[in-house]
Amino acid sequence: MPTPAERHAAARERRRFDSSHVGRFAEQYSFPLDDFQIQGCTAVQDGRGVLVAAPTGSGKTVVGEFACYLALHTGRKTFYTTPIKALSNQKYADLAARHGADNVGLLTGDSSINGEAPIVVMTTEVLRNMLYAGSSTLLTLGFVVMDEVHYLADRFRGAVWEEVIIHLPESVQVISLSATVSNAEEFGDWLREVRGDTEVIVEEHRPVPLWQHMMVGRELLDLFVDDAGGSGDDSGAKVNPELLQRISRLEASTDRHGRREDAGAPRGRRGKQVRGRRGGGPTHGGRPAGRPGGGPSRAEVIDRLDRDGLLPAITFIFSRVGCDAAVSQLLAWGTQLIPEKEGERIRRQVEERVSSLPEEDLGILGYWDFVEGLSRGFAAHHAGMLPTFREIVEELFTEGRIRAVFATETLALGINMPARTVVLERLVKFNGETHADVTPAEFTQLTGRAGRRGIDIEGHAVVLHNRGVDPHAVAGLASTRTYPLKSSFVPTSNMAVNLVDQVGRARAREVLESSFAQFQADRGVVGIARAIKRNEEALDGYADAMRCHLGDFAAYSALRREISDLEKQVRRAEASSRRAAAERSLEELQPGDVIRVAAGRRAGLAVVIQGNRGGRRTGPEPTLLTSEGQIRRLTHTDVDGPVSALTTLAIPKSFSARSPKHRRDLAATLRTKVPHDPPARGDVAEPETDAAVSDQIESLRRQLREHPCHECPYREDHARWAERWWRLRRETDGLERKVGSRTHTVSRTFDRICDLLVELGYLSEDGQQVTDQGHVLQRIYTEKDLLAAECLRTDAWKQLDPPSLAAVVSTLVHEPRRDQSDLAPRMPGDAVRDGYDALLRLWSDLEDRQRAHRLVPMGEPDAGIAWMVHRWVSGARLETVLRDSDLTAGDFVRRCKQLADLLDQIADATPSDAVRRTARKAIDGVVRGVVAADRLD
Repeated sequence: MPTPAERHAAARERRRFDSSHVGRFAEQYSFPLDDFQIQGCTAVQDGRGVLVAAPTGSGKTVVGEFACYLALHTGRKTFYTTPIKALSNQKYADLAARHGADNVGLLTGDSSINGEAPIVVMTTEVLRNMLYAGSSTLLTLGFVVMDEVHYLADRFRGAVWEEVIIHLPESVQVISLSATVSNAEEFGDWLREVRGDTEVIVEEHRPVPLWQHMMVGRELLDLFVDDAGGSGDDSGAKVNPELLQRISRLEASTDRHGRREDAGAPRGRRGKQVRGRRGGGPTHGGRPAGRPGGGPSRAEVIDRLDRDGLLPAITFIFSRVGCDAAVSQLLAWGTQLIPEKEGERIRRQVEERVSSLPEEDLGILGYWDFVEGLSRGFAAHHAGMLPTFREIVEELFTEGRIRAVFATETLALGINMPARTVVLERLVKFNGETHADVTPAEFTQLTGRAGRRGIDIEGHAVVLHNRGVDPHAVAGLASTRTYPLKSSFVPTSNMAVNLVDQVGRARAREVLESSFAQFQADRGVVGIARAIKRNEEALDGYADAMRCHLGDFAAYSALRREISDLEKQVRRAEASSRRAAAERSLEELQPGDVIRVAAGRRAGLAVVIQGNRGGRRTGPEPTLLTSEGQIRRLTHTDVDGPVSALTTLAIPKSFSARSPKHRRDLAATLRTKVPHDPPARGDVAEPETDAAVSDQIESLRRQLREHPCHECPYREDHARWAERWWRLRRETDGLERKVGSRTHTVSRTFDRICDLLVELGYLSEDGQQVTDQGHVLQRIYTEKDLLAAECLRTDAWKQLDPPSLAAVVSTLVHEPRRDQSDLAPRMPGDAVRDGYDALLRLWSDLEDRQRAHRLVPMGEPDAGIAWMVHRWVSGARLETVLRDSDLTAGDFVRRCKQLADLLDQIADATPSDAVRRTARKAIDGVVRGVVAADRLD
């Protein structure tokens, strides 16, 4: 029970709330504000910064919206920043509806609407650029809302958030809105250090309880057995034993592909069940094709959720192709989730929204399946779609007019599309480099969409069971509450010249030392320093324990250690020599060579069917056919020394490794014509030992025998303590190096960048002034900023026409979704080829210089869309441009917008009138047709 004093204080705070801006602001909402929302708004009203860390869907944006309200009522401005354009567009629409279109503006790479309004929604990059440009719009700025501020952990774009927080004027209040993170206090401490008084508000309670389920076969089962599952604290919940039993029975009755093992069933009918369903449509043998690995089809999953009253639902499929395939499967299944009349209204609305798109492009944009799915109540949502299409899906789903969306994880980045249920098809996704397990933070972010505040009394998260998915692992994802926020801040060339120009090099170093990245590094050093101190105390104890009455045992131990290290060096050299000899022999193998692998998984006779000399990162890997007819790759790890051919077989010209018959025939020839136990190759010569090293080892051994401690009866006891001393000394030295590497890491990187910029002429010789060429670099904000500036410095683009300039510049913005480095890019002509070759030479020179300055080199320019961009800017139709390409129309439009943005920067930055005119004409060629139509009006 609260004390009388506490009750009096609460009543006083409530009276203050009712009579304040916060109280009047709260009256605009149809629901009472939660305590954490009131606390955040009150802090903003009192002139403090705020960090609100709360679950998805808890309503933390109310605190940001209060800053907008306060700006309007106090004659100041609020900038509302978001990580992605789609969220900016959505927030703009929300705020314009609440405060009126005259009071709200929008600034993104695509759109500029009412930029001098008291409330302006923008992407974080736009605000960063305004800060560096010293925009007059900042003069009356009072508040900056940083929505989804945890995005600063993003390794590609996260640094922008820290740049903004560091560089904003002291008078500006920063309202940071974050998903739940476990180190919110640490982040808050940093905000206090760089922004002043900041209140940290952590809210763990979900306003709508979330229940966790797994769908096993066609059964929907609770993940947890007790009531903890819906509270948001699943740490003590027990996994449902009925779920475990059901999975065990299912996996026992299916093969590894998820097919039922009904041995007595007729061939071709095993595992198929014919069951009724509502909605009609083709049965495809009783049901639509199931998911890979077994289980119900996507149509059946949606059907089950619909029957159980669990729609609307978002199904996360970590594949664009999978999202589009899901829509096709539901169309084929005949799924109808909304009334036909509502479907017709949606169809007419969509037709009106896309009326500005060229009619001839609708087919290549996938429009017909898109609108048909929407008219039945479902759609896909992913980055490969046309942005206009995504916006339509977001609007219709948010209004409750469509019932199912199949999305990639980009939907979880803050776009307000809550659902009653969230479905996860798999718990593995491609992270840009490899397939990796979904992390607890990602799981929480995705499932956090479930449960609409004010609409649902509870939300539901459903994980579809696939063979090998452990329910305990799912429970671990659902119950883990540790999501640390880690900085990804790294200085860039553009950042360096802007900082030097604004505050000078010395002050710039101090500014960068205040980054969250350095703050976290310094905090980590504190713990390491304590460990070093403990180790030093232990080292003193070990030194006492190894003391010998006959002499200096530390010196004696050092001799033993030096001998041991040299012997290891000899063994490593011998192993390296054997490996080099083995790799040379593998390089020399030719098709038809018959070899014998002595041991291991590849042991036995085999014939080489394809040679391989390896690459920059891999050794030679010839392809073999074994005597059993199996195809194998042979690497140096499969052999213990050089390999030589025993004999040679003639491989038929028609031989195809993909043909089972060809493989069987060649294997039979190998077994027939080559003796079962052919003569072994000659002994491999052992690598010679370095004579100087051998002499050194022998000399040290003599010194060891002559040392007084060598005769000590307790020598080995002392040696054991000495070995502990040496191990701990190595560990402590490593910790000291770690401290050195973490201290001033950001400023050291900045210094290296500045040294490179001095070398290239972007900074003066003393590194204190920005040169004319440096002012060009200041205006270029692309990831490959320095390379673009080098192209302007060397006049590499002066002779290009608009289509060719656009094609060459596209190599700076295009990033293939998968590794296509082995594919030669298609070039539209000699001008583009020459321009790209010149670009590669500049990039290669920059890469060498960056490595010399111990900087991470920028990625290689990619010409994967150069041909398409050239055709597009030359006036070709979208269908012609995308023909024979795996790039989606949405991806192409997005790349064109990035390209137009960079061309605009180039036009502003270049000192060449010719390049400026060409860049402007190139922009006109890029921003046409579907690219021009797909911009917010």
